[in-house]
Amino acid sequence: MAMKSTDEDALLLLDESRKAPGEVFESDGEEQAFEENQKVAVNIGDFGGEDDAHAPPFSWRKLWLFMGPGFLMSIAFLDPGNLEGSLQAGAIAGYSLLWLLMWATAMGLLIQLLAARLGVATGRHLAELCRLQYPPLPRITLWIMAEIALIGADIQEVIGSAIALKVLTNGYIPLWAGVLITALDCFIFLFLENYGVRKLEALFGLLITTMALSFAWMFGEAKPNGVELLLGLLIPRIHSNAVKQAVSIVGCSIMPHNVYLHSALVQSRMVDTNKKGRVQEALSYFSIESSIALFVSFIINIFVMTVFAKGFYGTKASVDIGLVNAGTYLQEKYGGGLFPVLYIWGIGLLASGHCSTITGTYAGQFIMAGFLNLRIKKWLRAVITRSFAIVPTVIVALMFDTSEDKLDILNEWLNVLQSLQIPFSLIPLLSLVSREQVMGVFKINRTLKVVAWIVAFLVMIMNGYLLEDFFANELMSMVGNIHRSLFSYPNRPYLGIRCTKIITYIRTLEVVYQKSIHWMIVIIALGISFQAT
Repeated sequence: MAMKSTDEDALLLLDESRKAPGEVFESDGEEQAFEENQKVAVNIGDFGGEDDAHAPPFSWRKLWLFMGPGFLMSIAFLDPGNLEGSLQAGAIAGYSLLWLLMWATAMGLLIQLLAARLGVATGRHLAELCRLQYPPLPRITLWIMAEIALIGADIQEVIGSAIALKVLTNGYIPLWAGVLITALDCFIFLFLENYGVRKLEALFGLLITTMALSFAWMFGEAKPNGVELLLGLLIPRIHSNAVKQAVSIVGCSIMPHNVYLHSALVQSRMVDTNKKGRVQEALSYFSIESSIALFVSFIINIFVMTVFAKGFYGTKASVDIGLVNAGTYLQEKYGGGLFPVLYIWGIGLLASGHCSTITGTYAGQFIMAGFLNLRIKKWLRAVITRSFAIVPTVIVALMFDTSEDKLDILNEWLNVLQSLQIPFSLIPLLSLVSREQVMGVFKINRTLKVVAWIVAFLVMIMNGYLLEDFFANELMSMVGNIHRSLFSYPNRPYLGIRCTKIITYIRTLEVVYQKSIHWMIVIIALGISFQAT
């Protein structure tokens, strides 16, 4: 009862505070994304007497102070899952999907800017607002879905780091040991966080630079065709055999946990939300910073896609390349040289995995604290968050360590898992940033609202296609195995004939199933969103 009273009081405070545009929320007795002593001061050099209704003039020094949250957010576009999507797109479709990568990054930027807008204008992140704006059942549903999405992403990221360690040690470190080593990154995160958020941001800057240099080196070694690269960026085209890769590129542009993360990270700066001009200023700087960060991630993904396009497009190996064996294929194609390309790839993949697992720990803290309003020590929360992913990941590593095919199947299932969660983060975000009682004068205008919903539904439709294709293949594979096994029995042909009729019936049901499963999820997420108080 006490918890319910606390949440209702906070909700009342939220609604009252929106009466004055940009007014700060009080948070006594509630968990905050960042304590006041952790926030970075961004008003250095300002003088009194400024017009509070207008943003101060642009300052390069201030832009530098705002740099950081966007680069942490951009890691989701560079995690091992995205790198695998880029390398497979290059190997199967060549340069032809570069234009789609560019527009998918732009769509992802739009969604992330809306998440940042929500965090800056309200002084709360998405998980907190979901707790305050939704009744208990929808609130719990959204929390569970966010945790499931985070665990799925974390397993991919940790496995990616473990694969990199296995590559760099020539298989000396098995997959399960790599998982345990990667799990220690949460302690690195906790250590650096004690020295300030800027130290943590500096670490991410170093790791992103490592990725950029590693993949740029590979790009230089491969020497992709510049004309084809430019045409791939400018001319929209999708080959019939690359539809799945195209859909995957768009689907990976939005990661559910990343929306929660970015709305919290922007609160690491001291922004006086009582002053409309200061909020406008923060939104401008965060927009510039996020755009730069995603441009860097776009360039890195171009490096990866074009290297594999140059080396493997049109070859028999193109359909077999995945994250597990990519280093081996690169070594066979481009050889050793001064620095063997196998190890260059491993270094870049290791940086990607460690970056994304640390941001996963960060996102997990915000999600858990925001939805549950937990006031526990951060080290304990980080350990709990990390344990949610590490325990199933160790089990996965022990089961699949010797089978590349099984790891690829696992990755497909994890992509499906995250695709199912997208509506449960995207729809609440768009609903909240459109509401005046939440955003005040900073609610999005009608044009931006229409564009954002078009992007959201496009992403959900693309993910729906992946779901339908995946489940159809799984179902038909299972039914085909049954059919073959029944026909293989001697003197029982009638069983096979009856099974054929059953398969025809199942295929009819499958068509209905394919068309309904994804939209059922979207409708449920919409229903939850519209229950906001």
